[in-house]
Amino acid sequence: MKLATLCYVKDGNKTLMLYRNKKENDYHEGKWNGLGGKLEIRESPEDCARREVFEESGLIVKDLQLKGFITFPLFDGKDDWYVWLYFITDWEGELKDSPEGELAWIDDDKLSELNLWDGDKIFIDWMFKGKTFSAKFNYNNGNYVNHEVSFY
Repeated sequence: MKLATLCYVKDGNKTLMLYRNKKENDYHEGKWNGLGGKLEIRESPEDCARREVFEESGLIVKDLQLKGFITFPLFDGKDDWYVWLYFITDWEGELKDSPEGELAWIDDDKLSELNLWDGDKIFIDWMFKGKTFSAKFNYNNGNYVNHEVSFY
């Protein structure tokens, strides 16, 4: 089981996205993602989100808005992933070169045109509509199968 965060840093009508193209053996290679990663020992999801955003972008998170929680059973074929999703609208600092890939501010209305995981296109829409949710997204060999969701 893997515990992780996925963060969408906002600047007006733009979202900071990461094109995964630098890490060796990256399961997400060639995909665009928000920022985030696995929780470390003694970290809360919020601690992890702040640390990962700083490590991947150089930005200091001042405020997190929890938007959802997703379960990805056997997402990578080995582990179930449990992921907290956040919007970050209050931050400071300057972008740095990310060790994970290329960072880019993408217009919100262009996000669905990126090479995202198929499920991301679904839940990102929920986040932008102000819906808080808990969901399960099923994939098989990297291909989206289906999902279940509850909204709050």
